[in-house]
Amino acid sequence: MTTHPHPPLEGPTHIPAGTSPAEPAPAPDGRSALRVVAEGVPSSVRPDPHADDGRRPIAWLHINAPGRGVTPSVRSWCRCGRDLFAAGQRRALALVDDHNVHRTICPLRADDRSAAA
Repeated sequence: MTTHPHPPLEGPTHIPAGTSPAEPAPAPDGRSALRVVAEGVPSSVRPDPHADDGRRPIAWLHINAPGRGVTPSVRSWCRCGRDLFAAGQRRALALVDDHNVHRTICPLRADDRSAAA
C-alpha cells in the first residue's frame, strides 16, 4: 500500500515561481483571466462620497428623548432665521409637527423648488 504525503497544515503556502497573489492566474488558453466579480453577480459603481451634488441642508430638527421619567426636548432651526425650542412631551410633539409644516412653506425651500422646476 502506498501512502501519499500530505501537505503541511500550517506554514507558508507554496506559490509557484513566476506568479504573485496580486496578479490574476493565467487562463488555460494562455490569456490572463481578469474577472471583476463572480459570474452572475452584478457589479455597481458607487458614487464618489466627496462629490458635490449641490444640495445643502436648510432646516434641522434635534430631538432629545432620553427615556422614561425624563423630559424630552426638541430644537428646530432653519437658515431662514427660525430657531425654536420646546421641552415636555406635548410641546415637543407640537414642535416636530410645526417643523414639518415649516419645511413645506420655508422661503428658502421655495427657492429650491422653483430652481428645480
